[in-house]
Amino acid sequence: MDTMMALDILVCPLCKGPLAHDRQQQTLTCKADRLVFPIRDGVPVMIVEEAGHLAADGSVTPAPAAGTAG
Repeated sequence: MDTMMALDILVCPLCKGPLAHDRQQQTLTCKADRLVFPIRDGVPVMIVEEAGHLAADGSVTPAPAAGTAG
């Protein structure tokens, strides 16, 4: 299975909705939940706690670093 086909079958782990792939930013975005999942070394990180948040203006707030109180 090629990489693009694999990305096409992935869904948001929270709502099971579709994801938009941004090749330049290496992210997958769930517009419904406003979550931005990173792709690290070619592997999508589909962990909600590691996802950034998509703001109304289109900017992305990164997830808190592991081990930090929030």
